[in-house]
Amino acid sequence: MKITIALSVLFLSFTTTMFSQTLADLKLKNKEIPKGYTFNDGNICVTPQACNFYTDIETYSNIVGIVKSKQIQSFKNKADSGSIMYFEFEHTFKGDRFLQGLLWGKDGQPTDERPEEYLAKGKFLIIWSFHPDSKIKEKSEAKIEALLQ
Repeated sequence: MKITIALSVLFLSFTTTMFSQTLADLKLKNKEIPKGYTFNDGNICVTPQACNFYTDIETYSNIVGIVKSKQIQSFKNKADSGSIMYFEFEHTFKGDRFLQGLLWGKDGQPTDERPEEYLAKGKFLIIWSFHPDSKIKEKSEAKIEALLQ
């Protein structure tokens, strides 16, 4: 009986961790930003599709779901710039196929011209609008994947 209760508490703590995350938890903090990068105000997307999706997300709510909250972080350094867009939906994000078409067109995957990548996990959607070799994108992806595993 004690083992069953202990296992139940352990399982509940693991599942609660993922669902208790907030957008603030997912965002990069000052100490996590790679050397040479600075915060930048506004949107710095590699392609307009990603920033248009962020700006006009309510337009797509019947396709992707209703957004509970959204935030953006933009960064620059001498060789790299871009934005990370964070979305939390009221329910599970449901627009994978739509978002793939919007971001990448007929290719259905990132290209040199349309390099955005995204992660949809439960109620969260994160879009990275950076070129593939971006250090800040790598740092953010690692953090988010660890938090939303």
